[in-house]
Amino acid sequence: MEIFRISYMVISVLALVLALGFPSSINAESSPAPAPTPSPSSDGVAIDQGIAYVLMVVALVLTYIIH
Repeated sequence: MEIFRISYMVISVLALVLALGFPSSINAESSPAPAPTPSPSSDGVAIDQGIAYVLMVVALVLTYIIH
């Protein structure tokens, strides 16, 4: 059983190395990346939505604490 555990570990590490290394080698051979686009400016809607989500989570936590 120990051999199966070791071989499973070796295969897992090999799969991780290939998964992380192989896509980067493919991207290195491809054409150069286009120029980066400018980041979109925030109009405040994302900030308002983030605050709303935080307040909803706080209300949900308080509801569970009270009950």
